[in-house]
Amino acid sequence: MAAQTKKAGQSLAGERRNKNILTVIFGVIAVIYVLPILLVLMNSFKANTFVKTNTFDWPNADTFVGWANYIKGMTFGNYPFIKSVTYSLIITLVSSALILLCTSMAAWYIARVDSFICRVCYYLFVFSMIVPFQMVMFTLSKTADTLKLNTPVTIPIVYLGFGAGLAVFMFTGFVKSLPLEIEEAAAIDGCNPVQTYFLVIFPMLRPTMISVGILEIMWIWNDYLLPYLVLDRTKYMTIPIHIQYLQGSYGAVDLGAIMALITISIIPIIVFYLTCQKYIIKGVAAGAVKG
Repeated sequence: MAAQTKKAGQSLAGERRNKNILTVIFGVIAVIYVLPILLVLMNSFKANTFVKTNTFDWPNADTFVGWANYIKGMTFGNYPFIKSVTYSLIITLVSSALILLCTSMAAWYIARVDSFICRVCYYLFVFSMIVPFQMVMFTLSKTADTLKLNTPVTIPIVYLGFGAGLAVFMFTGFVKSLPLEIEEAAAIDGCNPVQTYFLVIFPMLRPTMISVGILEIMWIWNDYLLPYLVLDRTKYMTIPIHIQYLQGSYGAVDLGAIMALITISIIPIIVFYLTCQKYIIKGVAAGAVKG
């Protein structure tokens, strides 16, 4: 009995030691990830000269400029920053909604119709996840101009094409885990396929819908390259493009103002992610049941 008690105590002590080691490791990893954000925040309150020379120092009486960088960044040039925020918001919301609606319907059809064409379409969606963007970026700009997809209202169609792969993959796995009997019962009650989707399937897709929505919103909000290639930059600028153009005469760059605008741009997405992060794991786990 004493030997068993001693063994149990040693096992408990070993588990505590392992947990402490993991806590330290994850703490170090967290610091590594948070450090760049902290540096951006610190330097957003410094004068431009000190951002270059005292990058890792806390703002002090000599380097601190208060909110001057934020005011300068939002009023720089002839293109108002609030306009860029509006375009980024429109593109993010419309693109995410379009991706969620179209890919969830496509995934439901692919999961329920067992045909060769559906299987080919599914694997094409999955294959698109591994195709590098650089393979299509050179022809994307001309194609978008030809099809008039170079405005904030039409660019969501381009985002639908690039974001459909991951979304269809996750939705298909979740739909396969849903009982087919529910849809059969809806058909017996007189629902057509459209009614079955919106009244029965759509509400049950909520876990994966939230998870996919979070991932797509974070990607589209922070995306720089695709809007830069597609949009008419003389009329439309998203936040990343606006920040890239934040430079004065002879190519002089005001790093303090840039850091201020970067801080403004990342705060909404950080708050959004922290609010919804618990749904990511739930959605990924739900989509991994089958498929």
